[in-house]
Parts: sequence; C-alpha cells; structure tokens
Amino acid sequence: YLFSTSEKSEALDDATSETFHRITAKLLYLTKRVRPDIMTAVAFLTTRVSKPDKDDYNKLSRVIRYLRGSKDLPLTLEADENGVIKWWIDASFAVHTNMRSHTGATMSMGKGAVYSMSTKQKINTKSSTEAELVGVDDGMPMVVWTRKFLEAQGYKVEDNVVYQDNQSAILLERNGKSSSGRRTRHIDIRYFFATDRIKKGEMRVEYCPTEEMIGDFFTKPLQGSLFRKFRALILNLPDEKKLDLKPNASQECVGNGPSEDTVRGTDHIETDTSTIQIDTRARVTYDDAAVMVG
Repeated sequence: YLFSTSEKSEALDDATSETFHRITAKLLYLTKRVRPDIMTAVAFLTTRVSKPDKDDYNKLSRVIRYLRGSKDLPLTLEADENGVIKWWIDASFAVHTNMRSHTGATMSMGKGAVYSMSTKQKINTKSSTEAELVGVDDGMPMVVWTRKFLEAQGYKVEDNVVYQDNQSAILLERNGKSSSGRRTRHIDIRYFFATDRIKKGEMRVEYCPTEEMIGDFFTKPLQGSLFRKFRALILNLPDEKKLDLKPNASQECVGNGPSEDTVRGTDHIETDTSTIQIDTRARVTYDDAAVMVG
C-alpha cells in the first residue's frame, strides 16, 4: 500500500498541499536524526510533495499518529571496541508503480543505526539479483567514505563488512564480470565498483539470512513481530516489551492499507512539542525540526 498511487485519487488544494510539503520536510529532518524507523514512509512521502493527493495525505496522517503514539522511543548508539563497521544493504524488486526497485541500507558499529538509507532506485532492473547490485552501488559512497573518515580521525578500522541476503549478487560483487552470465551481461560496469573495493581490501561482502536482514526494514513496510524486531535493533531499544505504546500507534507506520480515520483538516496532523530523546545529553523536539526546515 505504501508505494501504490492512484490516478483516481483527488488532488489536494493549494493550502493543504503546502501543509503536506511542510510537515513532510519536518519528518525528513526527524528521520535523518532521531527516528530512522519512519524513514521508509518518509522516503515515499518526499516523492509526492509536488502533486500530493488525498491518499498521500492519509499516509502522512498515519505516520503522524504513529509518532504521537511512540514519541518516547529513544535512539541510542553504542560502539564496540573491535573496530568493525557493519552494513546491511537490501533491495525490494519492482515494488513501485513504474516497476522500479527500492534500496534500503543501515550501518552500525555496535548497537543502534548510525546511518540509514531508504531510496527508490533510479533505473529499472530485470531481476532481484540486479536490484541487489544496484542497491549495493547506491550504498557504496557511504560504505567507502565512512571507513576513510574514521581512519582520517585516527581510528583503526579492522573490517568493513556489507551483509546481503542474495547469494548471486554476492558472487557477482566478489568476482565481477567473470561470474556474470547471459542474464547479467547487460549490467552496467559501474555496478561492479564494489568488486574493485573488495579486491583492494577496503570492504568485504558476506551472506546474511533474509530473516536477519535489517536492511529489509528500509525497503518496504514490514508488519507485526518482524517490524518490532528490526525496530528494536535499529533504535537499540533496551527492552521492546517494556515500552508502552499508545493504542492509536500503528506498529507498521504505513502498512496494509488506508486507515479508517480520514484526515479532515490540517489540525489533525499538526506536529506537537513532545520531546524525542537521542541520549541523556541531547534532545530534539518537533519544534526544533520546524525551525531547522523553515
């Protein structure tokens, strides 16, 4: 439902469209800094700000309700002392209406997601393997930059690992064109950039079972226990069961379909001033977000 669009949905008037754009910008600020658990929904909403319709408005309202019901969820980060950077990169094949795939990635140095990404791929792919290759290429600038940045700051990086759940994509990334066959020969050479980096020892690619692929959280809306499991890992929640969510807090953020509650006015989705905690020393409020995004 999240990535679906309908030409039959009524377009919003100018005033409501402006409200949609403004609040989506605030959500973008929040998800980049304190709430990566709404990143997938926000990634879609940012593509709709030019001509939003009522379906988009309902999706926005559901994100706001989710935030209001889970505003006390903290994002905490912990770094291990082993000097290993871990990346989980995944792609959902042909999930958009124009049959393009969606890339999701997240990085951790211990517990909690230091960096996350959720983005629609810019080209159409012909298979899930190709979509995974494009997904890795989408994440490669940050994979390479993060290692070089930490080393420039004087930190010793022991390993830089990219986890994927597609064995064929891993084989292609490790071996490049020598492992390509009839179905993959058409893939642009730039997607073997990872191969060069692997050979230079700047990173390595390892297999991760799909049920443990945290990057999947950022490729599509997940449901129920899997959503809660990955959310706990991404936010580094102390104990998911001890966190009481308000009854109106949808676990899936933007999940199975339209909510029964239709937004009938902009007052229904105005952001409040509740505090979102990053750690005991830093706090960001929704009002702060409004100032930052204008």
